[in-house]
Amino acid sequence: MPTFTDLTPSSFWREIGATREDWAALAPALGGTMLVEMHLIRAFEEKVLELAGQGLVHGPAHSAIGQEGGAVGSALALRRSDQVNGSHRAHHQFLAKALSYLKPDGIAPAAEFDGNIRDLSKRTLAEILGLAQGFCKGRGGSMHLRWAQAGNLGTNAIVGGGVPMAAGAAWAHKRAGTGDVVYTYFGDGATNIGSVLETMNLAAAWKLPICFFIENNRYAVSTHVEEATADPRLSSRGLAFGIPAFKVDGMDTLAVYLACEEANRIMRAGEGPTIIEADVYRYFHQNGPLPGSAFGYRSKEEEATWRKRDPLEAMAQELRERQVLSERTVEELRDRCVALMNEVAAELIETVDGKRRIIPALWPEESFRDFGLRGDLSEFDGVRFAEQETFKGSLDPEAKFIDTVADVMTRRMEKDERIVVLGEDVHRLKGGTNGATRGLSQAFPDRVLGTPISENAFTGLAGGMAADGRFRPVIEFMYPDFMWVAADQVFNQVGKARHMFGGDSDMPLVLRTKVAMGTGYGSQHSMDPAGIFATAPGWRIVAPSTPFDYVGLMNSALLCRDPVLVLEHVDLYASKGAAPVDDLDYFIPLGKAKVVRSGARVTILTYLAMVEKTRLVVEDLGIDAEIIDLRSLDRAGLDWATIEASVKKTGNVLIVEQGAAGTSYGGWLADELQRCLFDWLDQPVRRVHGAEASPSISKVLEAAACARPQDIEAALRCVMADQGLPLAAA
Repeated sequence: MPTFTDLTPSSFWREIGATREDWAALAPALGGTMLVEMHLIRAFEEKVLELAGQGLVHGPAHSAIGQEGGAVGSALALRRSDQVNGSHRAHHQFLAKALSYLKPDGIAPAAEFDGNIRDLSKRTLAEILGLAQGFCKGRGGSMHLRWAQAGNLGTNAIVGGGVPMAAGAAWAHKRAGTGDVVYTYFGDGATNIGSVLETMNLAAAWKLPICFFIENNRYAVSTHVEEATADPRLSSRGLAFGIPAFKVDGMDTLAVYLACEEANRIMRAGEGPTIIEADVYRYFHQNGPLPGSAFGYRSKEEEATWRKRDPLEAMAQELRERQVLSERTVEELRDRCVALMNEVAAELIETVDGKRRIIPALWPEESFRDFGLRGDLSEFDGVRFAEQETFKGSLDPEAKFIDTVADVMTRRMEKDERIVVLGEDVHRLKGGTNGATRGLSQAFPDRVLGTPISENAFTGLAGGMAADGRFRPVIEFMYPDFMWVAADQVFNQVGKARHMFGGDSDMPLVLRTKVAMGTGYGSQHSMDPAGIFATAPGWRIVAPSTPFDYVGLMNSALLCRDPVLVLEHVDLYASKGAAPVDDLDYFIPLGKAKVVRSGARVTILTYLAMVEKTRLVVEDLGIDAEIIDLRSLDRAGLDWATIEASVKKTGNVLIVEQGAAGTSYGGWLADELQRCLFDWLDQPVRRVHGAEASPSISKVLEAAACARPQDIEAALRCVMADQGLPLAAA
């Protein structure tokens, strides 16, 4: 018969409620401010739903009518310098944080609304309508609201997608020692999302000052919480990660405020993250002006029961009973809020021929479409660029590539305290799995962060660090295939952030990873991600093929205010080449290719390890070929001047890459070439690439899946034959 011992969780889980003594102690000014902010938010949301019903909101209108108590109670417990982010249903949180920022001394229920409140209401409504006056210049709409000055980091259309980013901001606060905290708001549906749970674990392990604020409104669209999880008390998630957790009635604004004060005390004391689960209820459907009962997934009786607990009426009743304000004051407050929203809406909407429409002059110009997709690289003004052929310093002709990778990172971290390195095992194994971070954890122990195996969480956390602006994170993906695990953060978050938040939000993040074809690691560790990243907006890509170029391109990647993928190759790690001995401070421009061999018969475009492999084949065949090392692979970084000059000279193009056909970089590059330089081509663009299948574990099958020197030779023979210059048989 086994013995059983009950185990005790390492953190507490408590329900918290406001007592009569708490209500008696509530300062009238604070209670009045709570009521005012909730009424402003309620009137704003009602106006949004009204406009949505009239077809004037292009896209969704996720209202939070009924949930105002959780947003206002939590925001009023925060400092102006604290930060928040939220999910797709976040108008109330955005407005609550902004109002508290604008009015740190509170808002009296009888006071007239000043220009700041009016401007906030108008700019927020303009954003939801997609207008140029909005906080994100119309790009964000209802689901992507950002006002960094007020502490609003940006709301998110991906369920749970913003949670890792909030953890990055929390890491920045902890590192800066400000005592500031971050609240990340999400609903019951997000508590089952991997990125949320990964981030809870990471935040607890690193004791980050972040509050996971769960608005449990019981429905993920139409799916009831009890259908989706065994324990609908979602704050129980904290027990698994050692996170103190509070459960609170979210319809009771004071109770939420008290719970947040307790959570803030824990976080500001450096004791790590907290969880608050607020039981709330959205009166309307997931999207639009109809109640959930209209869609059949909940009853009118259920809705009526929750409406009887309305947070606005509950707060007003308490203040009336204490004779803090009168019924008339509440009615006048409501009227002023409604009037304000009518006024700001009238400045954005007009009636023409009996139909309501957005005032045409308020739409963004079409020319604004791509603005801010990436930065203008003005940060490179005045820097010192260098190429190996004109370098003035000493060179070691036999430098090992992987040692140069570690050397330049050491140099940059010595010079720039903002740089933080994070990834799996980067702090162990004498420099990670390949030695790329050799010596860094010893020299900079507080800036080299070994992470859990949770790419989605630590990539998003790095994105939050970068967006914060005080740090420059360098992520290492042990293998590029792991980007699929972190795809939401890589592509939906980091890659799109600058553009979707209006075009002026920097994202200075570097992602290092290696192409590991030929190492026997098989289908899930061997891809070349260049083709995927090249078709994803927002990312810059560099691919150094020599130690000298690695130094200059890594320096540029770390200076750039956009996210940069730095591609490496295992075949290059053990190779040797010229590298600077003392001068590790030069730059190689982003968007500058290099002609590594001049020729007149065919232009060969390639990158990484295939540069040298191609050169050897060309030399062996004796072909008059021009080889261009692309170095920058992203759409904006292609060096069209160098490519065009070469193609006009040769009339023939061969693209050489090692990776699989399906994710090929050369596929879209060939399309660009044939559309841009068609008149100069004497034959179609030819390509060398791997097989359709990913590399297998078998040495024979792996070799067959990757492009090899014989494939390059075969392609070159075809190119020359089509020019009427067939090569002699081997």
